Amino acid sequence: MKKVIKKTLKDVVASFENLNSSAMEEAIYKSYNIMVNSLRNKKKIIFCGNGGSAADSQHIAAELVGKYLKIRKAIPAISITCDTSSLTSIGNDMGFDYVFSRQIEAVGEKGDILFAMSTSGKSKNILNAITAAKKKNMKIIFLTSQILKKSSPTCDIVIKVPAIRVDRIQEMHITIGHIICELIEKNLE
Repeated sequence: MKKVIKKTLKDVVASFENLNSSAMEEAIYKSYNIMVNSLRNKKKIIFCGNGGSAADSQHIAAELVGKYLKIRKAIPAISITCDTSSLTSIGNDMGFDYVFSRQIEAVGEKGDILFAMSTSGKSKNILNAITAAKKKNMKIIFLTSQILKKSSPTCDIVIKVPAIRVDRIQEMHITIGHIICELIEKNLE
């Protein structure tokens, strides 16, 4: 058991060492910059993801609406993974591939941010949400991994974390989310 613990801790450290690059820093900074500019223009950030990425999208939205490190004005952010009535009715009536895109059609506005999360980068409902956001002239940040071999030309920023194992990808995603929350919180007064 201790061997498993030791190996896992080494793997996590190695993953984060690979994450630490100037290209990743630049992508995170550009994401923050797009988000804070949108917020200054009275727009909102809409998060989505499946499974663990759904939980992460809720987590990051909650950090912005509530507080991350300090008490401050609420930041307009929502996760469209939370409304079970919408998810199940859209999934039942139109198909699971449309559970996020339909919500983007309903609440997304020009200038809003779609912050889409997918460990594989291949989830049809996430890709449909990106397409719907593009039609609404929203800015799109796509947080994914190196599993996605090509970049989506419809996204403003694609951040591919350097991992292929889902747990390592999710650990990096939440860390990037936390960095962005801290930057927004420090610079949006």
